[in-house]
Amino acid sequence: MKKKIIIILIVLVFLVLSFFGIKRLIWNYKVAHAKKIVELATNQVPVYQSNIRIRSLIKEINGKLTTNPKIKTDKIGKQTIKFNYTTDEGYPVSYEVEIEVIDTTPPKIFQLKSKTVYTGYDGDLAKSLFCGDNYDPNPKCTIEGEYDVNTPGVYDLKFIGEDQSGNKSTNSFSLTIKDKPKSTGGGGNTSYTSFEEVKEKYKAENTKFGIDVSHWQGDINFKKVKEAGVEFVYIRVGRGDGIGKDYVLDDKFERNIKGFNEVGIPVGVYFYSNANSSKDAEREAKWIMKQIKNYKVDLEVVYDWENWGNFQDYDLSFYGLKDSYQKFNKTLKEKGYKGMLYGSKSYLESVWDNPVEVWVAHYTEQTNYMGKINVWQLCDDGKVDGINGYVDLDIRYE
Repeated sequence: MKKKIIIILIVLVFLVLSFFGIKRLIWNYKVAHAKKIVELATNQVPVYQSNIRIRSLIKEINGKLTTNPKIKTDKIGKQTIKFNYTTDEGYPVSYEVEIEVIDTTPPKIFQLKSKTVYTGYDGDLAKSLFCGDNYDPNPKCTIEGEYDVNTPGVYDLKFIGEDQSGNKSTNSFSLTIKDKPKSTGGGGNTSYTSFEEVKEKYKAENTKFGIDVSHWQGDINFKKVKEAGVEFVYIRVGRGDGIGKDYVLDDKFERNIKGFNEVGIPVGVYFYSNANSSKDAEREAKWIMKQIKNYKVDLEVVYDWENWGNFQDYDLSFYGLKDSYQKFNKTLKEKGYKGMLYGSKSYLESVWDNPVEVWVAHYTEQTNYMGKINVWQLCDDGKVDGINGYVDLDIRYE
């Protein structure tokens, strides 16, 4: 009797399992053969460096998305996007579409009105003008029009920048070619900006007044600078010696940082960069930290990249330039240092897109820089007791 009951139970279990197994097979079959309707919007295309997800690209779908992946827009070209959704009949399905990220931003060539060279100019005129692109590290930059570098005169020309996606910028300008003047000697600028007057004019609860120095300032009398009321200083630690070359320590760096440390003026440092990749920028940051490790550095380590006059030689897109700066900052942050970017107002706004930590150079009575300012370099003809000659004057906002 017990044996029969066991057999019956086994049969029942088998039948139940078979039922659910068949049901699962039927379900899997329906899911596998579920009707899928997905139509992409023809007027919505992912653009390079945009923030976009697959949902915004779908015009029609027979169901609701259960995943909404972000489109990778750091590179242009085609890519396959996979996502999941539940059909109107309740079937969970997977789907994939091929989309293409495009670049619609033309190169920036800076709207120059005129340029002057001397007769016999033997450089590449197109390369001497600023031409760069958000994505393309090597946009095609050309000059349209006829001119003769050996014949003085004014020539009406066009400067054209075109990237690999066919985006184009055009700017008309006049090229003046003239004979090089003979030197008359003597003379020189005798005007200057007084540090005391700057302090009086711009003093506020959140401002401090300082300078930035390099070997150009010679041997500084640090005690006199302190007594003059200088509240901070940025010292040049060094510079790149060219693209891919070694670094050169500023020959007054050690004297300067020791001197300012001794009199108790808060110190930051800056480095004139020639990096054309994030790898180069990381190497620069490590070199800088090696030079400053035995000194007191209270303020930021500043990335000074301003090779705009020969930008085309660096094979850099604006994205690559910003990526280098971010790597520089990250490398410093990992060791407890804080980074900052130095640049002129025009390039900070047009190329760097107003970064967070900024030391802006803008020689004017009152800067109208569009972004947040940490430090403002307002002139390069400052006079401070303790320094022979001119020095840059800076205001720090805290």
